[in-house]
Amino acid sequence: MRLSDLVQNTLSLDVGGSGIKGMVLNPAGEPLNEKVRIKTPRPASPSAVLETIAQVAAQQPEFDRISIGFPGVVEFGVVKTAPNLDGDWAGVPLAAEVVKLIGKPCRAANDADVQGYGAIEGHGVEMVLTLGTGMGSAVFTNGHLTPNLELGHHPFSRKKTYEEMLCQAARKRIGKKKWNQRVERAVNLILPIWNPRRLYLGGGNAEKLTFELPEEVRIVSNDAGILGGIRLWEDELH
Repeated sequence: MRLSDLVQNTLSLDVGGSGIKGMVLNPAGEPLNEKVRIKTPRPASPSAVLETIAQVAAQQPEFDRISIGFPGVVEFGVVKTAPNLDGDWAGVPLAAEVVKLIGKPCRAANDADVQGYGAIEGHGVEMVLTLGTGMGSAVFTNGHLTPNLELGHHPFSRKKTYEEMLCQAARKRIGKKKWNQRVERAVNLILPIWNPRRLYLGGGNAEKLTFELPEEVRIVSNDAGILGGIRLWEDELH
């Protein structure tokens, strides 16, 4: 019997710039409890975030393994960047630290990648943009992920990046109408370059979009960032 045959439930965690959320999923990927959310500590140093992850985990029903979506580049469970958190995250073995802290197997990946796992249909080229504290992105081909696409840090306008122009701070500064105009422009720039069959818009600010979406664009629930966690255990990249 394989270890995977023994696994029953997955604690899926979504680490964000404003909150750390989690719920337990059954083997079919269905939630077993209400989502638990604790405000992201500030400063969001590795030790403070790990402590908050432990607090979220302590409020869950029984689980056998852990998946984490993290706001930065993550390679095989090790953090490379964390632009919207604080302190020195480069080189932090996030998955291994959580294993030591909680005592369960753990896999970690970029948060937009995990959200994509929870949104995609698995056919053709599919792309995800997450609009939250920053801007995340992910691209899939026939359900297979190309990890750590950091489109948010690519130049967008006036020598500023997509993330600088579309982040939550920008939305609050310029207002909902102008922010929507920026997002619409970004979508219209991205579609003819990447040519996805589907472009999913997620993250906490996706619900604030008001412009008419192109036919191939969909808004997805922010809970996709949690529901996609079970797929980390199906993908050989992690």
